[in-house]
Amino acid sequence: MRGVSRRLISLLFLATVSCFCTLCHASECLPFTEAIHHIGEIHCVSGKVLNVKAGSGGVHYLDFCEDYRLCSFTVVIFRRDLKSIGDVRQLAGRTIEIHGPVKGYDGRAQIVLEEARQLSGDSARIPPMPKSYDVEKKGHYSAGSISRPKTRTTYKKKVPATLPVEVPEDSEE
Repeated sequence: MRGVSRRLISLLFLATVSCFCTLCHASECLPFTEAIHHIGEIHCVSGKVLNVKAGSGGVHYLDFCEDYRLCSFTVVIFRRDLKSIGDVRQLAGRTIEIHGPVKGYDGRAQIVLEEARQLSGDSARIPPMPKSYDVEKKGHYSAGSISRPKTRTTYKKKVPATLPVEVPEDSEE
């Protein structure tokens, strides 16, 4: 039991030190164009967000280039994290600083934004997501009412069964 508590204290200390070091280097943010050279490292990356796009399944992307396909860096926010981060759509047009591990995905560098505290500088305070925002509908708002989807049912016209008109009579009685 004693070894477990020492190990836990050591892990907490290392986590605290690494968070502190990340925050200490906030002024030394890399430009987003350099992030591709630092995959696998924890850094601060800065750049101006040109577009905020909603993808499939409620995933949001912060784009730093006019054409995201040609950009070497992006920020990804998964649907489950939107509530704790806030209205990321407000980041469009702002210069942001984001802290976290730089990961490689599909030939580009990316940082996954999971918590609001990963943002610093001018972008650190964004409003919460509107309660009526529905990430499943990719940016459309809903009143929040639940109803069954309307289905079209087609009915075949029932034709009454007909009996044979001519009943064969037995001539042998």
